[in-house]
Amino acid sequence: QVQLVESGGGLVQAGGSLRLSCAASGRTLSRYAMGWFRQAPGKERELVAVTSWSGGTPYYVDSVKGRFTISTVNAKNTVYLQMNSLKSEDTAVYYCAANRVGSFWSAPDYWGQGTQVTVSS
Repeated sequence: QVQLVESGGGLVQAGGSLRLSCAASGRTLSRYAMGWFRQAPGKERELVAVTSWSGGTPYYVDSVKGRFTISTVNAKNTVYLQMNSLKSEDTAVYYCAANRVGSFWSAPDYWGQGTQVTVSS
């Protein structure tokens, strides 16, 4: 079992920054890659970024490349999503997810509860 708890969402003006945190717990975290999804009103859930506890090249959806950074602090079992130069189209509920390494991200194994990010223009 893996438990995920997000924090750090809120209201920010366009061009501003936010950092989301995802505290993970469980005995087998190293078996899982970590990702962030988002879901805007009326839209499908979208995979935003992926990383692993062992490092490597992260994945980003094209719309956030150069603006968002996913990272981990292994000692804290925490995954971060640093979001800079925020745009109104980044407004969504952001979800942390854990997916067994090597599996497709179409249906992650575990989800957090989500945190709202609202970007005002």
